[in-house]
Amino acid sequence: MKKILLGTTALVSAGLIAGPALASDPLTVTVGGTVTAGFYVIDGDNTAGGAPVNDTAVKLVARNIDINAEGTLDNGMVAGVLATMSIGDDWNTSYATTTVTGNNNEVRMRELFAYLEGGFGRFEIGGTDGAAFKMHYTSPWFVPGNGVDSPNILNVPSAATIGHRHSTFSLMAADANKVTYFTPRFAGFQLGLSYTPDVSYNGPNPNGLGAPTAGAAAGIRIDDVVEVALNYAGSFGGVDVGASAFYVSGETALNVGASDPQEIGFGLNLGMSGFTLGGAWYESEDLGVTSVPVPSVAGLEEEVWTVGLSYATGPWTVGIAYLEDEFSIPGASTKMTTWQTGGGYNLGSGVDIGLDLQMSKVENTGIGGADYDSLSGGLVLSVSF
Repeated sequence: MKKILLGTTALVSAGLIAGPALASDPLTVTVGGTVTAGFYVIDGDNTAGGAPVNDTAVKLVARNIDINAEGTLDNGMVAGVLATMSIGDDWNTSYATTTVTGNNNEVRMRELFAYLEGGFGRFEIGGTDGAAFKMHYTSPWFVPGNGVDSPNILNVPSAATIGHRHSTFSLMAADANKVTYFTPRFAGFQLGLSYTPDVSYNGPNPNGLGAPTAGAAAGIRIDDVVEVALNYAGSFGGVDVGASAFYVSGETALNVGASDPQEIGFGLNLGMSGFTLGGAWYESEDLGVTSVPVPSVAGLEEEVWTVGLSYATGPWTVGIAYLEDEFSIPGASTKMTTWQTGGGYNLGSGVDIGLDLQMSKVENTGIGGADYDSLSGGLVLSVSF
């Protein structure tokens, strides 16, 4: 899953409003992204049915390949468009179409949205993450291209991750088409609001009213998702402070016995003299997130929290982080925990090399399936361009 750092005085993304060029100068078009690759040695125990786990693996991740255009209009406003491609799938997408075939190299347009920014704040419309996602603080990333919260690389058997989100970010509306407004930052504070009519659409969608198709999929859709997020960025006595909070609610599309889902989350970062201490807490009710977000009919609750400490000096960064993810239904629960430690060295020009050590465990209580353990270590190379 992608890693986005936000909460600064400006949100980092760009775009172009379609139509006649209004800028004094031509819009600037750039292409960029990050590719992370790693060679891992893995020890997995108690896998489903006693099936063996590969003891070595090469992981290749290309989540965000961005085509970006922006320009400043004559009136001083900035307009733009951002199209983001993803090569391969996030770690928690449908196993039936990826793991079984072994093919995981499709290219898809994950985000496509336009924006307008000025003294009034920032307005975004299209397929992208909402305010709750973009304004969230969490535990720091210190391994090049990978972290414990929303990891790009997580060395756990696929069967063990089903149902676990392994993230404190809001995923109810994910990259679905939405409208978002960010206020200007005042005294360190910024407010963000998002509205998603239907989580089914991401990017260009067909004309018409968007009537649901027949079958179960039409009844488990989530509509009318509202996100409210607030964050703060400032400094006190040499300590940099970043704090965030969000609330997200949605509605079940049809009356299928599912309750309306909701999410709540908090995050905090403290930075001083090269050290960053960060963490986050998340809780959802009646929301299931695997390959797609769906409302729950079984009273599902999920709680995730994470904490981490990193230290950076010159080209070096090292750290340690922990994440715990537990979801439950009445009378049963399953918990997944992950420790990560390691670090990286910047070779220059967006090229980082590092060491990634992970230790994960899944414990099932009253839910069918075995417990799982996974220990892995890898050499990682991450290149940004």
